[in-house]
Amino acid sequence: MTHDLAVLAAELISMAEADHHSAPRANSPDPVDQLAWRRLTARHGDRLGEIMDEYGWPTAALVGEEAARAAWLIAQHADRQLDVQRRALRLMEQVVAEGTAGRRELAFLRDRVLVNDGREQIYGTQIAGIKDGSPVPWPCRDPERMDALRAEVGIEPFAEYVAKFPAA
Repeated sequence: MTHDLAVLAAELISMAEADHHSAPRANSPDPVDQLAWRRLTARHGDRLGEIMDEYGWPTAALVGEEAARAAWLIAQHADRQLDVQRRALRLMEQVVAEGTAGRRELAFLRDRVLVNDGREQIYGTQIAGIKDGSPVPWPCRDPERMDALRAEVGIEPFAEYVAKFPAA
């Protein structure tokens, strides 16, 4: 990895760490916390757009596994920058087709973009809320096949997935 790519990898990892530490602010009842989260994710989304301009999708081969995962997380959380999310999705689709990125992460991003576009998701990865103490997914295109579709891309069954969520 060249020096420039090592610097890029470190930057992506740092952005993901900041995202992780600030994520609880996203659902805070305090508007100041929510605004701080929105500013952070917008800044990161803007930077990811610049990175995609220069490098395309930052694959593990380009920046390493941890930084590639960080780029995916940044795209996931760019909810108010649908242009960035849609572009990340298109680039990820290309690199997954080439075998240089994971189908699991692509599935999560695809569902996120679909939900943010007001459409039904495919894999049930995006949670709308809690009902009777259990996480409920946003509407899915084919709920009867959801677990089979999840298995095709390496995602555990929905019941196992939501069992990891903190009790409501």
